[in-house]
Amino acid sequence: MMRPGSLTKQMNRSSKSDKVYEYWQLSYTHKMRSRTEYVRAGKVEQTQAQVAEFKRFKQLVDEWIDLAIEQAKLTEKEDDD
Repeated sequence: MMRPGSLTKQMNRSSKSDKVYEYWQLSYTHKMRSRTEYVRAGKVEQTQAQVAEFKRFKQLVDEWIDLAIEQAKLTEKEDDD
């Protein structure tokens, strides 16, 4: 499973007491809309793995596109000769 975005630990100080609350937040953009989701502490490792898998997928797609462009240029050059 893959998930786009960035997973970060956030901190919030309570206004009633000086206690600091920590929570995890997943932020991403999909279909030109920015979204934020809270991630439970028990799901942090799983979500980190999903985000890492998505980043790897995007990297592979970028490499694939670069190679496709290079191939198209070489094919055009061969056709011109």
